[in-house]
Amino acid sequence: MIKKLLLAIMIALPMSVFAQKFAVINTQELMESMPELQTVKEQMEASSKKYEDEFAKLQEEFSKKFEEFQALEESTPQTIKERRMQEMQELENKVNQFRQTAAQDLQRQQQQLMAPIQEKVVKAIQSAGAEGGYTFIFENVVPLYTGTDVTDITATVKTRLGIK
Repeated sequence: MIKKLLLAIMIALPMSVFAQKFAVINTQELMESMPELQTVKEQMEASSKKYEDEFAKLQEEFSKKFEEFQALEESTPQTIKERRMQEMQELENKVNQFRQTAAQDLQRQQQQLMAPIQEKVVKAIQSAGAEGGYTFIFENVVPLYTGTDVTDITATVKTRLGIK
């Protein structure tokens, strides 16, 4: 009985492998051709510009404090010099904290803006995969070899997304 079961599995397994359909897609090309991506880029550039302007103001304030510190006379009491040094240290910490916060905010904003686009692309790929009856859809960035039985569905998904 076990021998018959194993024989049936060995005969059916190759047939199921041949029944599979494979496709490839270039998601980078797909994403770059989406008009929504240009809007995201513009919004990110505007946000980045605001952070850069604020950062420049902080840098300018730090430079001004540093020049004032260097301009102190030799006769200035040590406690005043220490207080000025502490102010500069606090401002430098503020600048570094701002830099970190700005980078995190920009990254979070980009993720939020890209999420709907990525979801739209994934749904279109899944839809094309289901419609085409594909078992697997692989990323086609740098294929070393693609057989004749593998279909590139990049154009199909672009059409599904309304991209020419």
